[in-house]
Amino acid sequence: MAGWMTAFKFIPWADVIAAAPTVARGAKKLWTAVKDSGSDALAEGGTESGEGRLQALEAQVAELRKEIAASSELINSLAGQNARLVEAVGILRVRTRALLAASVIGFVLLTGLGAWILVA
Repeated sequence: MAGWMTAFKFIPWADVIAAAPTVARGAKKLWTAVKDSGSDALAEGGTESGEGRLQALEAQVAELRKEIAASSELINSLAGQNARLVEAVGILRVRTRALLAASVIGFVLLTGLGAWILVA
């Protein structure tokens, strides 16, 4: 267990939290690139008549609009969760520092009390 704690101490958490929006944007770009390459392959595949191809493309556009709306809703939800996580990490950092200070004060007081008892 101590090995994990040591490993977590070396992680620059402030940098990780600061980079979260950049990671989210990169994931969004990747998702867009993957979706675009898939839709291009579908558009090139048909050898239908002009009218049939137009209807197929209109159906694809409608489906893509639905997917974009669902994706943007998901991204907004994830951004809200990310903001709440960053806030929670900040609160936990303050609580950890307060607990550390209280522990140090308690240790100093108990050590002083123990020394006083030994002397008396």
